[in-house]
Amino acid sequence: MERVTLRIPKQQIDEVEEMVETGQFPNRSEAIRSAVREMLNETESTEPRRNKSERNWAKV
Repeated sequence: MERVTLRIPKQQIDEVEEMVETGQFPNRSEAIRSAVREMLNETESTEPRRNKSERNWAKV
């Protein structure tokens, strides 16, 4: 596994922390990995023919 450093608004981190505290995820890393998997699966299932380099995810 590779380490990735990213910046996330405090409100979103607080929400992730709450999910960890309530037992939905064992830790923040697993919560974020789950979100990435879900995003990739959703994109794959809705646009199976689209070239991966053409993905248009939200830009902040």
